[in-house]
This record gives sequence, C-alpha cells and structure tokens, in this order.
Amino acid sequence: MPKLKTHKAMSKRIKVTGSGKIMRERAAKSHLLTHKSPRKCGKTDVAGSDVRKVKKLLPYI
Repeated sequence: MPKLKTHKAMSKRIKVTGSGKIMRERAAKSHLLTHKSPRKCGKTDVAGSDVRKVKKLLPYI
C-alpha cells in the first residue's frame, strides 16, 4: 500500500487541537480592519458537515 499524500493547501489552513477538534481561521481578516469587530476575526471550529472532507484530505487526523 503506498503512502497517503497530505493536501498541503488544507494543512496550511487548519490546525488540530489537543482534544482533536479541527480549527480554522475566519474570513475577512486581511485588510480594512479598523471598522471590523475583533470577535468576527479569529479562530473557529470547522462545520460538522465539512469535517469528513477535511479528514479525507489530511490522512494524519
């Protein structure tokens, strides 16, 4: 059986916590930050419907 390759773009976009939760960055954080709420920017967990797709792209999870 050959080795499974990691999807490098997805591995750069998400992180796995110690408890196994998959975290992602929120959108709209790159520019024009003066009028945006800090609560909208930051980390959040991946939606339950997308967890299966992420795990398929990252075999080490």
